[in-house]
Amino acid sequence: MIIGTAGHIDHGKTTLVRALTGVDADRLPEEKKRGLTIELGYAFMDTPAGERIGFIDVPGHEKLVHTMVAGASGIDFALLLVAADDGPMPQTREHLAVLSLLGIAHGAAVITKSDRATPERIQAVHAEMQSLMAGTPLAAAPILTVSAQTGDGVAALRTLLLDAAKTYAEQSARANRAQAFRLAIDRVFTLAGAGTVVTGTIHAGSVHVGDEVALSPPDNGAIRSARVRSLHAQDQAVQSAHAGQRCAVALVGWARDDVSRGQWLVDPRIALAIDRIDVRLTLWRDAARPLRSGAHAQLHLGTQHVNAAIALLDANTLPAGADALAQLVLDAPIGAWHGERFILRDPAANKTVAGGTVLDPFAPARYRRTPQRLAELAALQLPDIAQRVSALLEHAPWGLDLDHVRRAQGVTALSAASDDQALAAGTYALGATQAAALETAVLQVLKKQHDQQPDELGPDRARLRRLAAPRLAAPLWNALLDRLVARGQIRAHGPVVHLPEHDVQLSATETRLVEKAMPALLQADFSGAWVRDLAKTCGETETLMRTTLARLARRGELFQIVKDLYYAPDTIQRLAALVRAAAATHDGEFKAAVFRDATGLGRKRAIQILEYFDRVGLTRRVGENHKLRAECVLFL
Repeated sequence: MIIGTAGHIDHGKTTLVRALTGVDADRLPEEKKRGLTIELGYAFMDTPAGERIGFIDVPGHEKLVHTMVAGASGIDFALLLVAADDGPMPQTREHLAVLSLLGIAHGAAVITKSDRATPERIQAVHAEMQSLMAGTPLAAAPILTVSAQTGDGVAALRTLLLDAAKTYAEQSARANRAQAFRLAIDRVFTLAGAGTVVTGTIHAGSVHVGDEVALSPPDNGAIRSARVRSLHAQDQAVQSAHAGQRCAVALVGWARDDVSRGQWLVDPRIALAIDRIDVRLTLWRDAARPLRSGAHAQLHLGTQHVNAAIALLDANTLPAGADALAQLVLDAPIGAWHGERFILRDPAANKTVAGGTVLDPFAPARYRRTPQRLAELAALQLPDIAQRVSALLEHAPWGLDLDHVRRAQGVTALSAASDDQALAAGTYALGATQAAALETAVLQVLKKQHDQQPDELGPDRARLRRLAAPRLAAPLWNALLDRLVARGQIRAHGPVVHLPEHDVQLSATETRLVEKAMPALLQADFSGAWVRDLAKTCGETETLMRTTLARLARRGELFQIVKDLYYAPDTIQRLAALVRAAAATHDGEFKAAVFRDATGLGRKRAIQILEYFDRVGLTRRVGENHKLRAECVLFL
């Protein structure tokens, strides 16, 4: 557990930490010289159970609130200090606002310097603190009286903290299982024999010696990984560390200049860099005026801070003490995940104005206020991750990319609730209601196509997708069609799809002609066969041959690469296999010359075949390359 101090300057925060732990958290010469905390300080206290409690001592000066916020973002239990002789002061109120807006509900108020005040004065301060904390997450927090100089009350406070640490350990063990590792970096330095070392508070998950880690956001946009050489948690050498601990991580693979304070050290599976987030925002109760869309503020999240523009999503204005959905548009990319708490300070960084919780780090730039989007944000406010995923599926007409949701949620694994009528394909999932609606749409589109073009067997899969479900992910689309085929509701001839009752029959003449032409088509192999050559070989007219082959192509039994150039299904399947092999050996995409060499064809014919594969969706053109669509199941 991490305990953080808070309170006005010179109200005894560092002195109390020293009385509890025996450690002076002021480590800088300037701090010791001036008797003033400037940077975050750290100390530790052992429990009878063998655990170690960490303390973060924050500065109390009004000009160092940004440093206090960086420290407070990682604490589990708050000690809000107020001197008995002074009573609540401006930074007492400011720090209480920060703790409240960060949602810190576990803590205690501590009246310090009791040796300097009369019992009547202490009672008056006690009443002031009760009134000040009323209506905040710390409203029910106990209020203790101590004197670090005489030791009065220190034992009672230590007992309270040990009991809180025991309760925290039981709760965090359950909550930490699925969370991916992430640590908010507050210091970076080099150490002889260890290399680059980063320190910070682990917000979620766990890390082990030997693990791969990444930075969020990466400095140059490219995610690079490093290996954990060694770990110190709560000031002890360990093999693993977990959420609720201060941690120093020695890294292999990065130089000191590769890492900055404010970045996150994370499991590579959740690494991201985003510049807009959807949030639940609360305006602090003492705000001087309502908040309006378009306002600007400084966002503090973890140990990072960046300028942000605020767009309210479900309200026009936000009065003091109220909350609303909002989108924060950031000046620079950051790392953020669902559930992370944040603070907003005014643009001049003079006061704390608002705070809240991240709902979606992948916030959309468009359609952010639509009923569907607001329903998605309502789903993201549900307390349990399984409930959130289930509710998101209910509001996703085109399904969910579960891997995308998993990264946003900051977890290592995610699955949708099982439902016989729902649809799953790879990392994608589609709700039962949406799947049924899309199946109906497919059948209706096919019926319309058959009515309008009775001489065609049906559209191919790619064309049908454009007509019935243009925004559905390809894996879900293929799974949807496969399920309809399995149920007997549609039939597939190669890439062509049609209703069972619709068929295009060949005439006796056409059947005879196909039997004559098929050997020549097969013999043509990768070169393909032209209509004129087949007509000459079979002793038929070009017109009849052209009409017959076109009918076969509409049935999915032949493939027309360019006008009048046809390939047999087996040949196309072998060519597609060569495309997949070329992609597998060239990082998913390749130039036409690679395919040309694999087939032994000339450049012109190789390009014609590749352009056909681009059209039907097996590949797509990316500059001079052809990139395999990994989800495509054509010609398998």
